[in-house]
Amino acid sequence: MTSGSSPGGYGERSTEGPADGSAPSDTDLLAEHVRGSPTAFGVLVARHHDHLWAVALRMMRSPDDAADVLQDSMVKAFRAAPGFRGESAVSTWLHRITVNTSLDALRSRSRREVLASDHVDRAPAAGRDPVSTRETALDVAAALAAIPADQRAAVVLVDMVGFSVAEAAVVLECPPGTVKSRCSRARTRLAHLLTGYGPAGSADGVPAQGNPAAPPDVEHGETAPGSPGARTEEQA
Repeated sequence: MTSGSSPGGYGERSTEGPADGSAPSDTDLLAEHVRGSPTAFGVLVARHHDHLWAVALRMMRSPDDAADVLQDSMVKAFRAAPGFRGESAVSTWLHRITVNTSLDALRSRSRREVLASDHVDRAPAAGRDPVSTRETALDVAAALAAIPADQRAAVVLVDMVGFSVAEAAVVLECPPGTVKSRCSRARTRLAHLLTGYGPAGSADGVPAQGNPAAPPDVEHGETAPGSPGARTEEQA
C-alpha cells in the first residue's frame, strides 16, 4: 500500500514499516506475534491505530461504538494472525477486518433504531451559515449514516481516509468497478442529503425519475459476483 495524504485530515497512512529498516516491518511484527512475542502485536496496532480508528468512527458515527468495533476488530486480528497468508499487506488486512466488523455491527442494529437515530432532513435548514465547519461536519456525519453500509464503507475509504480505488477494492474484497459504483452512488445520495437537491431518489442513491442526469463519469451498476478481486484473505 502506498502512503499519501488523507483528505480526512488524518495525515499519511502507514505503510509496511520504515523504509530504512530502522524498525521491523508489519509482516515481521505479525510473524513475531505468531511466534509468541508479547509486544509485537501491540506495536503493530499502535502503528495503524489512527487510521483504523478513523474508519471505525466514520462508519459507526459514535465514538463509543467505534471504540467497541475497533477493540473487537483487533481481537479478531490477534486471533486470526496465524492464518494470515501474506496475499495482501498487513495494513490492508487490518483495515478489512475493521470494515467487516463495522458492517456487522451496523447490520445488527434494528431498522427502527436506524430510522429513529439517523434521520436526516432533505431540505437545508433556514438561515444556516454555509461556512460553519462544525455544522458541515455534523451534516456529513448524519448523511453518511443515512446511506447503505456498503456504499458508506467505499466512500469512507476512498474519499475520507485516502485509499485508492484499487486499495479499497482489496480491503472490501470486491472488484474495483464495484468500489467505483458504490462511491458514485454514495456521492449522489450524499449530495441529495446535504444540499436538498431534488427528490432523494431510491434507497440505493440512484436519482428518482425526472432528476437531472448524473455527470458523465458516474458509473452505475456493480460488477457481477465472481469477477477478479474476490477475497484474498480469510475474513476474520
